[in-house]
Amino acid sequence: MGLIKEEQQAGVRINDPNNPGRIYFSGKGLDYPFHTKFINRRRLSALRRESQLQVKDMIAKVNGILKEMNAGTGFSYETVKSDYARNLVRERHIAKALRIFMESKYNTEKERKDFLKALYGGKESKAALTNPAQLENELRGNLLKSGGRAFVEENQKAFLDLSKIISIIRNAGGIPCYPVLLDDKNGNFTEFESNPEALLSKLEGENIHCLELIPGRNDLNILEKFVQFFYEHRFIITFGTEHNSPGMIPLRISARGNVALNDHLNRINYEGACIIAAHQYLRVQGQQGFINKNGTWALDKKDEYAKLGRAVINYFIK
Repeated sequence: MGLIKEEQQAGVRINDPNNPGRIYFSGKGLDYPFHTKFINRRRLSALRRESQLQVKDMIAKVNGILKEMNAGTGFSYETVKSDYARNLVRERHIAKALRIFMESKYNTEKERKDFLKALYGGKESKAALTNPAQLENELRGNLLKSGGRAFVEENQKAFLDLSKIISIIRNAGGIPCYPVLLDDKNGNFTEFESNPEALLSKLEGENIHCLELIPGRNDLNILEKFVQFFYEHRFIITFGTEHNSPGMIPLRISARGNVALNDHLNRINYEGACIIAAHQYLRVQGQQGFINKNGTWALDKKDEYAKLGRAVINYFIK
């Protein structure tokens, strides 16, 4: 996660719909095992430290609210990390811990509804108590997001600027990739993504030629037009799901409303995966990947990389 200060000052939302200037960014096809230079290791360690300080403050606020409600002592950062997280504790882990705390303390539906109403400062819960994913998302939205009673603003030290993020990814052997939010359920876009031509210009200006989308968030018609536009401009495009969230959703990728993707979209996605596989394979062999650490892309050789990647994937999944 990074920050583009100019966009923040202008009130432009990028791919975080709630926070202007904040940008999610990813690296595809990183070398394995992961490696980075000393200075970048220091930067990443500092980011992790700052993010966990914010999480600890959130947990302290949650526990303070529980104490005010005479609901008990709550839970510690250490407990959340050991029971529900791995290396980093995030909002979703706090929400899960809070849901399980409620369920262990209150048995009846009325008791749980009353608890949530008090927790939300008098606001009725709309989540189905039998749906853990829905309830945890509601807890995050009502308590931990901006405006919530346990919200803690992130320190600016917890963010790198985009150029540093891209440099870390390239030096770790990866492909810099912009995660696209696209349309929400009401057909709204962020300011940064609302115009494909303007978005193309900004991405190319940062030497970014790879996109990832989560089609389950998007309308199929909007998705098709967007993907085709960037595919015609030689972007690598891959799709994913939201299996980092508690919802039990299918592994098969589909558009919003569980609408199936057409063959053309599936081919574009698979081609992107093949190019990433070829990139990693060549890196392991000590050869040039699809992009090198200096930022030179092999965009004119997409077909060659896709062909090699298909062979690599077919070999390893026999």
